[in-house]
Amino acid sequence: MNHQGGWELIKNTWQSWLQHRGFFFLLAFGWMLPLLVYLFIWSAAAGDGSIAGLTQETLAGYYLILILTNQFTYATTNWTVGDTIRMGQISRWLIQPMSPLFHALSAEIAGKVVFMLFSIPVTGLLALIIQPQFNLTWSQGGLFLPAILVAWVLRFFWGYWLALLAFWATRADSLLTLQDTFIFLFGGHLAPLALLPSWMQPWARILPFRYMSAFPVEVLTGHLRHNEILWGFVIQAGWSLTAIILYRLVWSRGVRHYESVGG
Repeated sequence: MNHQGGWELIKNTWQSWLQHRGFFFLLAFGWMLPLLVYLFIWSAAAGDGSIAGLTQETLAGYYLILILTNQFTYATTNWTVGDTIRMGQISRWLIQPMSPLFHALSAEIAGKVVFMLFSIPVTGLLALIIQPQFNLTWSQGGLFLPAILVAWVLRFFWGYWLALLAFWATRADSLLTLQDTFIFLFGGHLAPLALLPSWMQPWARILPFRYMSAFPVEVLTGHLRHNEILWGFVIQAGWSLTAIILYRLVWSRGVRHYESVGG
């Protein structure tokens, strides 16, 4: 692992992304729109009262934090891995004196900086207009930080091992689309966990998709009890470890397959 070379790659990629920040600002805005739509839908359903214990103000707080969380955890890099493999560009990565993982991480970190430069001010402006209700404490904020970092690790490596299936399949990207669909359904985008149908809620608590997106939001907004937070961290860590193991297995076998086919 050539960490110095990897860090230089990260800085160069970040500078390159900043030169095209207008395009990425539009991309980030596009990600915001569906969540804003569902915020208005559920706010209208709550009316002047509440729905499943959530008022308009608490729903606004949930979705505004979810917007930032989704921008931070979304792994755009995974969508380019398949093309890199299919077009043979990964050969150049394999001969460089650093782990190919640095190429994905460089784009991830660059993307996070550029996206958040747009998302934080826009979300702040929306908060001034909508006036959400937050019941934040220092303990919730302290737990939110590891929750969102592990959420990114889980979402990145889960999508990365799926993208590496392009070593064998030409349509591996469709699995990333399927992952985004499950995040939409079980990851708190369609609705907060309390508003999901009763048959979906147990699946949302077990499957990894909630822990890629909604779980940090629930921690920060105080929607969870202490035992639920603890159990959530255990499940989140377990799925993250599983994703990293799957990445290592798929990568090692995929590279051997790539070399045997391409010579």
